[in-house]
Amino acid sequence: MPKTNVRVKLVGEDGNAFSIIGRVSQALRRGGHADLVDEFREEAMSGDYNHLLATCLEYVEEESWEEEEEEEEYNPFDDEYDDDD
Repeated sequence: MPKTNVRVKLVGEDGNAFSIIGRVSQALRRGGHADLVDEFREEAMSGDYNHLLATCLEYVEEESWEEEEEEEEYNPFDDEYDDDD
């Protein structure tokens, strides 16, 4: 169980370690947990890439690509129709 309820998309995004650290740090700040950013960064950078990912999951919830697909499901009533025919 993560320390916060902040959600961050990790899968399908830039996998560069510094990009991930920046994305999680920004999400923690926006989620009202700026006090955890330094602690997160220090721990995340104290090991290898796998340790970085495990640390991310200790601080935030992963927003999966499946959730994004559910949000983007097609809805024909959302389309704008052109009535100029």
